Amino acid sequence: MSPDSTALDSWVDVLSAVFMIVGATMSLGAAIGLLRFPDLLSRMHSATKPQVLGLFLLLASIGLQMRTWWVWPVLLVAWIFQLLTVPVSAHMVGRAGYRTKHLHRELLTSDELEAVVQKAAAKAAREDGSGDGTSRT
Repeated sequence: MSPDSTALDSWVDVLSAVFMIVGATMSLGAAIGLLRFPDLLSRMHSATKPQVLGLFLLLASIGLQMRTWWVWPVLLVAWIFQLLTVPVSAHMVGRAGYRTKHLHRELLTSDELEAVVQKAAAKAAREDGSGDGTSRT
């Protein structure tokens, strides 16, 4: 082993440790936010934003420590699936929470979904026949 490779290994270890500590701290922050934030939308934000970056840093730390090329595609696929599923699940949880009134409306600065929900409710009432006084058979 040459002195250059030992120095490179030391730098990779330091970088890996920094990634691991920062990633774990971000994941811990997300968990604390889930427990401490007051409503569903704030908790949803806490669960998605720092968690994705925290996972990326932890996966990068694993890849650096393994020091093999074949682990990187596997870690990349895991991170891409996280990137694809987290926004969709957060969106669905947020809309479900909005429709079931599990949020504090006074904390919203703007409510862009209210008009959409009222329009959908009016359309559903018309289709059911309850909006115009007639019933369908």
